[in-house]
Amino acid sequence: MNARERFIETIVSFNKDIVPPKWEFGYWGMLIDKWYEQGLPKVHYPHVPKKITTPSASIANAAWHSLKGDKLPGGTAVTGGGLYYPSNDFALDEDVMNATNMDRGQIVISVNLLFHPMYDVEIIEEDDERLVYRDVEGVKKLFLKESENYPSPLTYPITDWKSWEKLKTERLNRDDIMGRFPEHWDSLLKKYKNRDYPLVLGGFPCGYFGTLATLMGYEKLFYNYYDEPGLIHDIQKTFTDLWIAVYSEVLSQVDADMYVFWEDISAGTGSMVSPALMKEYMLPYYKKMTDFLRGRGIKAIFVDTDGDCFDIIPVFIEGGVTGMYPIEASCGMDILQVRESFPDLQVMGGIPKFEITHGEKRIDQILEPVKEMLKKGGYIPFGDHLISPGVHWDDFKYYRLKLNSILEESRSYS
Repeated sequence: MNARERFIETIVSFNKDIVPPKWEFGYWGMLIDKWYEQGLPKVHYPHVPKKITTPSASIANAAWHSLKGDKLPGGTAVTGGGLYYPSNDFALDEDVMNATNMDRGQIVISVNLLFHPMYDVEIIEEDDERLVYRDVEGVKKLFLKESENYPSPLTYPITDWKSWEKLKTERLNRDDIMGRFPEHWDSLLKKYKNRDYPLVLGGFPCGYFGTLATLMGYEKLFYNYYDEPGLIHDIQKTFTDLWIAVYSEVLSQVDADMYVFWEDISAGTGSMVSPALMKEYMLPYYKKMTDFLRGRGIKAIFVDTDGDCFDIIPVFIEGGVTGMYPIEASCGMDILQVRESFPDLQVMGGIPKFEITHGEKRIDQILEPVKEMLKKGGYIPFGDHLISPGVHWDDFKYYRLKLNSILEESRSYS
């Protein structure tokens, strides 16, 4: 079986006799450069994409390309298979995958799910230390070049009803659905139809918390739940109708294996939004979207959220979500507790990434729960977010090869 077939057997069918795909969520850019120094063979150096394509894929393009040289920005990510590509101007790994015998990862259909036309990138202020610019989704941002951290938002395109109505009229109408598709769609379509990897819909920055936080900011969003409930509902309804229109066209031409809602709705101690608010402002739209997806044959519908999300998993399940990741153990999430409480939930991730720094004995310990999870099915193990900059290549290689051997024991590739 190829990676796509094993993904379906593992996640959809809960087949415990199949080797799950060997993936990692991803790695920080600064870590990859350290690994090359520590012994990772440098064959295909990962590069940040240069071309702006869609808001989802190109949201940090101006920041990363304001840096001199061709080195990976420290604050970007390199995708490791469990995190779909292309997204967020992340680079694509090949060298780690080849050195540790991992599988080809998820590919997302990068259609434009936000503003069409996109905003033109506008450089507002720049010197050797900082860049202030407006990006493709209309957010004004500050990028500090020396730190190479992800750019920080300064102002947002949605500030009130008036700004929203203007955006809705000018950039969110559904008159030109095919204009939202990537260039060379016909050639991409041929590749998608003959794929050996999972094909994904959705992803960053599209969700019923994530999109609003991206376009109006967290503080304004939290206030608007109480001050402007009608505005929140109108935004949710507009994007739901848009996404269904876009994906109706996509799925009329090619099938897909997975949908991802990007939310990042949780922090280290729990959700940033109460279950009650979720049920009021998100649940109806989750249900509408997941009903559409199931009607089109998609059986893996995931939420991507960091942090401690345990208490809100029931709300997502009620909304039609079938899976969660990356199950951030570093914030107190326990994959065995998640499986015991939600036996039918599809799960990816869950291995505490920070613990890999502590050497072989500790690595063996953190992989013990993986063995139990694999007995229950519906699980693809990997680090619970981007692998940390402090992890040495030797420790990561030991961890990954040990995990591979656990996956292969008493299981089949065919």
